Amino acid sequence: MLSFARVRALAIVAVLLIGALVAVYLAMNREPGSAQAGDGACRPGSVPANLDLPAANTVKINVYNATGQVGLASQVGEDFANRNFDLQQRGDDPLGSEVEGVAVLRYGPATVGAAHVLQAYFLNDAEPQFDIERTDDVVDVVIGVQFRQLATETEVRQSIAALGNPEPPPGTCSG
Repeated sequence: MLSFARVRALAIVAVLLIGALVAVYLAMNREPGSAQAGDGACRPGSVPANLDLPAANTVKINVYNATGQVGLASQVGEDFANRNFDLQQRGDDPLGSEVEGVAVLRYGPATVGAAHVLQAYFLNDAEPQFDIERTDDVVDVVIGVQFRQLATETEVRQSIAALGNPEPPPGTCSG
């Protein structure tokens, strides 16, 4: 004959097992892409932003020099190309700005994740400049006067870990 304690223990195990089976069933039968509260579904008027962290060889960049140092954009562009980034253009900053800090990253909704990765190459010291109106898939890297060198691959991984996952900028949603 089973004691009361054993019956109670078996009942608890049975309830936990049924709960686990229900959770597995719901997880496996959830439709992909179904919008649930809090999963980043876009509200009307929001612009979808790409928050995926891409591999370097899929990130298109322009490297611009916003300092008085001649050839800096070519040098940094070559460093990025050697790290397998898709270098599009390099030269002086077409906006003619002067960047006092390490760097500025100019990007739009299509490249939020890419800008997040690039931020790590500046040890999280680059100033992000998000433009919700920008429609291309290129990040402008504007080198400033405090720039010394790009981070090593180990430093990049540590910086990405410190940054965590990218958040959708204001006016955007996870797309």
